[in-house]
Amino acid sequence: MSAKSIINKELFTPHDERMLVAVQVKRRTKKKIPFLATGGQGDYMTFICLSVTNKKPSHVSITKVKQFQGSSSFVKRSQWTIDQLRQVNGIDANKDCPEFDLVFDNGLDQWVASSAGEKCTFIQILHHTCQRYCSSRKPEFVNCQSKLLGGNSILHSAADSVTSAVQKASQALNERGERLGRAEERTADMMNSAEQFAVTAHKLAMKHKC
Repeated sequence: MSAKSIINKELFTPHDERMLVAVQVKRRTKKKIPFLATGGQGDYMTFICLSVTNKKPSHVSITKVKQFQGSSSFVKRSQWTIDQLRQVNGIDANKDCPEFDLVFDNGLDQWVASSAGEKCTFIQILHHTCQRYCSSRKPEFVNCQSKLLGGNSILHSAADSVTSAVQKASQALNERGERLGRAEERTADMMNSAEQFAVTAHKLAMKHKC
């Protein structure tokens, strides 16, 4: 089971929440260093998780989760509501990059994701979630690629795929029903023709017999 699946199972599911997305991160430093899952003093892994409650009204949270070296469990370290999020900075709107910032009412976190792709997925789902769940003021998304903020988010694409599959299945069933209907009509016509032929043959036989 992946780390993200374990986080969802251990930290969110027991509280009747579901994790929408998580991104593995390290704090950004002035000295550019390659991303390492663990390293340095007090080794640990950090994840930024986006979750929503199953019960209505829905509450969305952004949670910092850590796993310390030598431990198999994950722990929540900090948590914010989505309404406390003020800005998401994608750093570079012209290319995929792993860096991003999250600005909250009470502070700023500067991160480097484990990959540019993982960061893009996180921002795309975060943007979609903000559009759906933010009750009043929505956070500002700056320096983010337009493909991450468009209407065709990953969630929309997944929903569209499901809808398309249902429509195709329905169409196939309708077409099958039409084919079966036409076959039944042909069978009925053949039966009627056979009955008429039998009646005519019987009449001819009786006529010649007489």
